[in-house]
Amino acid sequence: MERRGFLKNSSLAGAALIPGLSSFSANAAKPAEKIFNLNYAFHDGMFAAHAGSNFIDQIKWAHDQGFRGIEDNGMMGRTPEMQAKIGDTLQQLGMTMGVFVVTTDSWHWKLSLTTGKQEFKDVIVRDCKTAVEVAKRCHAKHVTVVPGNFDRSLPMDIQTANVIDALRRGSEVLEKHGMVMVLEPLSDNPDLFLRYSTQTFMICKAVNSTACKILFDMYHMQRNEGNIIANIDRTWDEIGYFQIGDNPGRKEPTTGEMNYRNIFKHIYNKGYRGIMGMEHGNSIKGKEGEVALIKAYRESDAFL
Repeated sequence: MERRGFLKNSSLAGAALIPGLSSFSANAAKPAEKIFNLNYAFHDGMFAAHAGSNFIDQIKWAHDQGFRGIEDNGMMGRTPEMQAKIGDTLQQLGMTMGVFVVTTDSWHWKLSLTTGKQEFKDVIVRDCKTAVEVAKRCHAKHVTVVPGNFDRSLPMDIQTANVIDALRRGSEVLEKHGMVMVLEPLSDNPDLFLRYSTQTFMICKAVNSTACKILFDMYHMQRNEGNIIANIDRTWDEIGYFQIGDNPGRKEPTTGEMNYRNIFKHIYNKGYRGIMGMEHGNSIKGKEGEVALIKAYRESDAFL
């Protein structure tokens, strides 16, 4: 996944009208009257047109709009002081920290646990240990892990066994601290090993740890397998986290083919109350786009 490009472009996030409010400027959202039914978590830059470039200011502004969570893929690249400042702000506002990506350097886009090489096993253990320290500062529980690419020289079952072995080592580190690695099947390119929810379900069962679950990114799963609600049900026991993005385009709900109101209702009715990560761009730039994004989430969240 091109997360670095996504982070740079996430300032193009959309927003929305808020039910129950009187008329207002299309370029300026007003404070919300209620929080959302599910905990939708935004990224740095999504509300920069209204709140400015400072992430702390964006968090406070989003809180006023009814949001109660954030994600930050690049958290491990922030200074320890900023990590702590974000964590303190979230605690003061009663908000939740979602996932950040487990990586301390560029290996995340090159690593392949499929190879079984000791160097990669060492990296996953090393970076899980670093992630624990980061999580303490920002009060996170979940971290994203991507196993890497196929090793075309090895049979698929051997690659799968290698991934399971490496993830068990990382899980041992995180489990001691009550943390969870969420494995993300992706659709970005055909070289990626982890692609399907059922494949990830099998790996999580084999790792057999409370620290290893599925990150069910609905944008990627719509592209790779479709049948979103049925596959959520099939893999439910191992799902630890959800992410959102409509398809095509990877923008806010209501901009593509996915019926997110029905999907959100299904997830809510199954009892999930964790983070719903807003890992997408927006369909409109600037303040108008941020208002449109909130409107889209209010409409999709209106299932009760």
